[in-house]
Amino acid sequence: MITSGKIEDYCTINSSVVPAYLYELERETNLKTINPRMLSGPLQGRVLSMISHLLQPKRVLEIGTFTAYASLCLAEGIREGGVLDTIEVNPELSKIIHKYIRKSPYAKIIKAHFGDALDVIKTLPGNYDLVFLDAAKEDYILYYEALIPDLPSGGLILADNVLWSGKVFNDPEDPTARAINKFNRHVHADQRVESVILPLRDGLSMIRKK
Repeated sequence: MITSGKIEDYCTINSSVVPAYLYELERETNLKTINPRMLSGPLQGRVLSMISHLLQPKRVLEIGTFTAYASLCLAEGIREGGVLDTIEVNPELSKIIHKYIRKSPYAKIIKAHFGDALDVIKTLPGNYDLVFLDAAKEDYILYYEALIPDLPSGGLILADNVLWSGKVFNDPEDPTARAINKFNRHVHADQRVESVILPLRDGLSMIRKK
């Protein structure tokens, strides 16, 4: 986390209230998963919800479901008749994912897919106007290039963990940090988009197609 815990707590307390099922999901994730810090959490979740409400997307794609916390936040702003496809490589998480999708008001619009994201993407119809990347950091450029051609003008890609606990600028030997640095430079050089990196939790890149 880039910002201090006290700052994040203050921001969370003074932001909109999180739905009860997300509190339950956060607790179960902490109790039953090996890396619960992978969960987006209340503050980032409210940011994702706000972005989704502002964009009012028709089609959303999430790569890296984990326990579906971010999925449920992104679903909050989807316009009527829309859909959210979310892809998770680990099928062992399916029980928690489906449990909380069913608990939410969005069970009919969230479709969970399991497998390698690059393979699953090929089976989906595409034409997403909001994409959230939160899976294998080494593959971020591959995901990005697979999706950016079909992203409409004004479409948005959000990429999580783009600061990697600060290692992107202070640990050049970390292989994941190197991969993220490569991705960040790739996006920065891409004339098809405009982008900004926010120091929210572990870094969130907002990439808008021109």
